[in-house]
This record gives sequence, C-alpha cells and structure tokens, in this order.
Amino acid sequence: MGAPLGPRAVNIAETRERILRAATDQFAQHGYTGARVDAICKAADVNARMVYHYFTDKAGLYVAVLEKVLGELRAEELKLDVSATAPLSGLMTMFDFIFGHFARHPELIRLLSSENLMQGEFLKNSSATPQAASPVVEHIDTLLRRGEEDGSIRAGINALHLYIVMVALSYFYKSNAYTLSIIWNEQLLSQSWQDEHYRLARDVLESFLAPLPRA
Repeated sequence: MGAPLGPRAVNIAETRERILRAATDQFAQHGYTGARVDAICKAADVNARMVYHYFTDKAGLYVAVLEKVLGELRAEELKLDVSATAPLSGLMTMFDFIFGHFARHPELIRLLSSENLMQGEFLKNSSATPQAASPVVEHIDTLLRRGEEDGSIRAGINALHLYIVMVALSYFYKSNAYTLSIIWNEQLLSQSWQDEHYRLARDVLESFLAPLPRA
C-alpha cells in the first residue's frame, strides 16, 4: 500500500503537527526528562497510542521536535535571496535574520540549551539536521568569496566560523539573560537593552568583516 491520499493524508499531517506543537512547548519548558507524554497528549488532544504510532517513543518525538525547530530556521534562512546583493550587505542581511529569528523563537533557544546539556545525545540520532544545515554555510561562503574578489570583505574568513559568530551574537545573551540580568543588575530582556545589543553586535560584525588596511 502506498501513502494515504486525500482527506486522510491531510488529517494525518494535521495530527502530527498538533503533536509536534504540543511537544515543542513541553520540551522547551521542561526539558526532555521533565516533559511528560500524557501532558503532550492532552495539549494535542490525542491519545498516547497516536504519539507512539507516529514517533515510536518519547525519544523519537523529541528528535522530531529538534528537527522541526532547526528545519524551520534553515528553511527561513534559505528564503533569503542574497545572490545579487553586495557581499557585505548580504552577510548583514543574514545576520539580521538570525538575530530576529532567535528573538522570535525563545523555544528554539531553550531546546538547544537543553540538548547541549545532554551533550547532543538525541541530535546525534537525526539524519535530517546536518542536511538542513549545510546550504546555509555554503551561501555564506559564496558571499565571503565574492567579497574577497571585489575587495569589500577581508580575506581568509572561514564560513562556518563566521556563521557560529553570528549565532553567538544572537543567542548567548538570550540563553543566559536571567542569570546575567541578576549578576549585572541589568534587564537584558528589556527591549531597550536588546536594541542596544543588536546595534553593537552589528557594528562588531561589520568591523570584523571590513578589509584590513594595506601595510
């Protein structure tokens, strides 16, 4: 038998999506260990049998959630058309998107932080995530090489290193906002602080990308 067609296929897709939304919320709030399948079922309005049918077990559901949130980030990144944009402008457009995406999706930050505490134990089981990630770095590399050729970008920058720097500037202050706010008596989650950090991060990145002065 082939895959279901018509209304049944739509119903299956909608049910899976409801389960994934509910699971994303539960895993983001409570981590893998603290999230409960019965709470996910209640929020998604399904029974446990359906969860296990679609995702095998709790671990399979958790991996599917990680793939979903990372896949959404990559899909949105790849919508950015910077092929005809000046290299520096294209790179800054990618940074603006990354910064904004993390700001709009706190669940992604919580899930990644939780998975890092578990040393990537579950993400290792994902075959989809590496495939989704690679085109992003390739696009950055293309912009860097174009910038080297026209002299607008400093030479020798590694695309993966640059991508991780972009993510770090967008991620770290949010993932540690509660503790840093207490330690430094600053409200890092206030809009004014985040706006100021965004401007600073952009200046840092632009300064780094600028070509080095000739000796």
